[in-house]
Amino acid sequence: MELKGKKVAVLVENLYQELEVWYPVLRFREAGAAVKIVGPKKGEYASKLGYPAVADAAASSVRAADFDAIVIPGGFAPDRMRMDRAMVKLVADGIKQGKCVAAICHGGWMLCSARGVEGKKLTSYVAIKDDMINAGVKWVDKEVAVDGNIVTSRKPDDLPAFCRAIIEMIK
Repeated sequence: MELKGKKVAVLVENLYQELEVWYPVLRFREAGAAVKIVGPKKGEYASKLGYPAVADAAASSVRAADFDAIVIPGGFAPDRMRMDRAMVKLVADGIKQGKCVAAICHGGWMLCSARGVEGKKLTSYVAIKDDMINAGVKWVDKEVAVDGNIVTSRKPDDLPAFCRAIIEMIK
């Protein structure tokens, strides 16, 4: 169990991308991590296809210091997440504290809102490339980009490399 004793937060909001939430949740649980699903409020959220995810905690009730990693999935959820101050603060604090902060696909929107990624070589779904560049990111087109404590990937096809990079960083 390579992640035994590790704690991972996977963020959720309505219109999340199914694979980008559930693949990391199940992969990290399989590796022995304690995974907590965190939303703006405790309760149920629906994916783009209506698949439910239940947030174990509200972002306002947890701290970045509680986790070894914070994972931001894509879909349209990150656009909603960044309207919640506690969600943005959790990510911003994770970045400042040197925690592993990982974003896939449109999850990069949260990195833009949280700040602290200026000058880093990161990737995202190509549709938000301009947003990432405008936030000061040196955007690269790679399945996984790791710069300091930040891990990013482009799309669901990149999930194996994305999760391996997170595991490598926090084990």
